[in-house]
Amino acid sequence: MTNDLRISILQADIAWEDKAKNLENYGTLLSGLQGKSDLAVVPEMFTTGFSMQASHLAETNDGTTIQTLKRLSQTVDLAIAGSFLAKNDDGKLYNRGFFITPSGESFFADKRHLFRLGGEDKVFTPGLTYPILSCKNWNIRLIVCYDLRFPVWSRNQNNEYDLLLCTANWPRARANVWKTLLQARAIENQCYVCGVNRIGQHGKIIDYQGDSILVDYKGFPITEAPTDRQAILTTTIKRESLLDFRQKFPVGKDADRFQIIF
Repeated sequence: MTNDLRISILQADIAWEDKAKNLENYGTLLSGLQGKSDLAVVPEMFTTGFSMQASHLAETNDGTTIQTLKRLSQTVDLAIAGSFLAKNDDGKLYNRGFFITPSGESFFADKRHLFRLGGEDKVFTPGLTYPILSCKNWNIRLIVCYDLRFPVWSRNQNNEYDLLLCTANWPRARANVWKTLLQARAIENQCYVCGVNRIGQHGKIIDYQGDSILVDYKGFPITEAPTDRQAILTTTIKRESLLDFRQKFPVGKDADRFQIIF
């Protein structure tokens, strides 16, 4: 079994609160990757933008968004990761990270750290779990935007994951922080990190620059999307190179042990 993984960054605009249009637009972009990639990552809340109108935009895990992604994943034969506005049967609302596989499996990781400056903490419930996903012999962790600022939450204890995905709506005003934190998470966790951000405007109020990036386990950029431009970038990463580096420089064996208490 090969330990290579073809990963694609989909950096694009998001039509404000228009799920049908966004599913169509991103569906077209994803369809173009057939036979070219194993995993595609889209921005946070890719069907709505960073909207707090969750009461009427949110869907369950068997709603239109996830069902559409499942069909698309199977048709195009690649996994798809991102986040969407979600609700549970009990009425609680979530900024829910998703990971959909071509075999029909779906995994979810709700955003843990809610962005209080945007009022997110008043609308959504914070996540309590952080599943480790499997794809093409890779162990993968998914976080959502603001989670990137909190290293304890994404700490790679015992090298349990190889690739960290961060799906985001990260504003232009903090663009330098975005890249710096992605590189920091790669270095401290000895893993590849892929951060995918949107371009365009949030309700004609907040600008997003994109700057999506894939970083290696030493913190060096492998591929970077251009600022303010739609981009689809596919890169092959090698797990064997990562494992070899961890063996030669085993900092994980000296890491502090801790338990997250909810």
